[in-house]
Amino acid sequence: MEQVKKVERKFAEGYCFKKIFCLFLIGCIVGTYYEEILMLFEMHKWVNRSGLIYGPFNPVYGLGFILFVVFLGKNYKSRPWYINYLLSCLIGGATEFGLSWFEEVAFHAESWDYTGYFLNIGGRTTVPFMLVWGLGGMLILYVIYPWLSKWIEKIPVTIGNKVYPIVLIFMILNMCISYSALFRQGMRDQGKEPITIVGEILDDIYPDTYMQKAYPNLVEKK
Repeated sequence: MEQVKKVERKFAEGYCFKKIFCLFLIGCIVGTYYEEILMLFEMHKWVNRSGLIYGPFNPVYGLGFILFVVFLGKNYKSRPWYINYLLSCLIGGATEFGLSWFEEVAFHAESWDYTGYFLNIGGRTTVPFMLVWGLGGMLILYVIYPWLSKWIEKIPVTIGNKVYPIVLIFMILNMCISYSALFRQGMRDQGKEPITIVGEILDDIYPDTYMQKAYPNLVEKK
C-alpha cells in the first residue's frame, strides 16, 4: 500500500495577507531606524522618527515597501529591469506625494516639505528622491523581498499563527489611536473644542506637549 506523503505546512506561505503584513511591519521598523540614524549623523542627536505613538513604526516606509511588493512583486521577473525601475520611481514618488497631501488635509500638518529643493513636485516629493525610491524598489524586488519571503515562511506555524493576530490587533489599535490623536491636535491648533467624549479623552491623554515629543518633526500647516 502506497504511503501518502505528508505535506509540511508553512507560515504565510506564498503570496498572502499574512506575508504582506509581515513585510509591512518590517518596513515600518527598518524605515524608522533608517531615518533616526540619518538624523543622528545630520544633527548629532537621536530624534524620534516613528510615525506612530507606540513603538518604532513608520507606516510611510511600511506602506512603500508593500506597495512595491503588491504592484510589482508577483511578475517582476517577466518585465525588463528598467521598466521595474521606472515603475518603482513612480510608486515611491506617488506614495510620498499622496501621504503628504493626506497629512495636510486630515491633520493640518506636515512631516516634510521639499519646497526649494531641486525639481520638487509641489513640495511633497522631488524627482531626485523619486530616483532614489526607484533604486530602493529594485533592491526590494530583486534582493530583499525574495530573501524575506523565504525567512518569513520559516517561522514555526504554531508560533506564527499565535503571534500574528496579536501583533495585527496591536498595530490596528496603534494606528487608530495615533491618527485620532493627530487629528485632535490639528483641531486644537484651529481652536476647535472636542465634540465627543473621545475627543476629550484624547485631549487629556495626548496633549500638545505629549504630541510634540512623539512627533518632533511635525509642523503645523498654516
